[in-house]
Amino acid sequence: MEITFGSVSFILLALALVFVFKTINVVPQQHAWVVERLGKYQSTLGPGLNIVLPFIDRIAYKHILKEIPLDVPPQVCITKDNTQLQVDGILYFQITDAMRASYGSSNYIAAITQLAQTTLRSVIGKMELDKTFEERDHINTAIVNAIDESAANWGVKVLRYEIKDLTPPKEILHAMQAQITAEREKRALIAASEGRKQEQINIATGEREASIARSEGEKQASINRAQGQATAIIALAEASAEALRQVASAIREPGGSDAVNLKVAEQYVAAFGQLAKTNNSIIVPANLGDISGLIATAMQVVKAQK
Repeated sequence: MEITFGSVSFILLALALVFVFKTINVVPQQHAWVVERLGKYQSTLGPGLNIVLPFIDRIAYKHILKEIPLDVPPQVCITKDNTQLQVDGILYFQITDAMRASYGSSNYIAAITQLAQTTLRSVIGKMELDKTFEERDHINTAIVNAIDESAANWGVKVLRYEIKDLTPPKEILHAMQAQITAEREKRALIAASEGRKQEQINIATGEREASIARSEGEKQASINRAQGQATAIIALAEASAEALRQVASAIREPGGSDAVNLKVAEQYVAAFGQLAKTNNSIIVPANLGDISGLIATAMQVVKAQK
């Protein structure tokens, strides 16, 4: 069988291509490739162009350095008060050391999953059922701290753990719902009674303030009336006194006595005439003929008053 020059060239070209592909390796971003030389760890290739020895070095492991979500299978946990609780969660981790992730554990994902489940059962077992719903952050933190300590040997960094769902048995759910309903009804009754109490207090306070306001108003009105009456009496007295002073001053003037005599006589005649009109009987004074005597008598009274 003859081997032609073309066949030899083709074989050499194929070997060269294989040699090139084995020598040059391009690692993507956020990836790390572990290289073994003759079955022993040699190096870790970072992103970019890398050259290895063909047929001597080989790419043994390829790791993704991005954050990876890991769905932890649901499991039934027993709380401190002996209640079954099904817990479903998700774990977020990241490979930080490609060499340890390759040789630290045969399957670091399975190891992390099992450790998360056992740690979760331990944490839930220390808490009562009601506390598990309130202390989710505490549960998440406790699981992350417990897993991260062991995962460091596997070249893995546990970033966080989140509980997706906490599902107690149906009987417990019904009891919790009944308890919540009763608590809400209790709060509603308390709120209604507090409202009625506050309403009665407001009504009593309003009536008291209105009564005080009315009594203050009546008091002020009485004071105002008394002050008005006193002012009127004082004004009337001052007017009467002023009138008397003016009369006395007029009498002391020349001709004042004659004017007084005339005024008294006029008033006497007017009064007598009015008396005669308002009575069936006619009253006649004993000294009707001596009107001047009456006037003189009246003048004597005026002089005595002065």
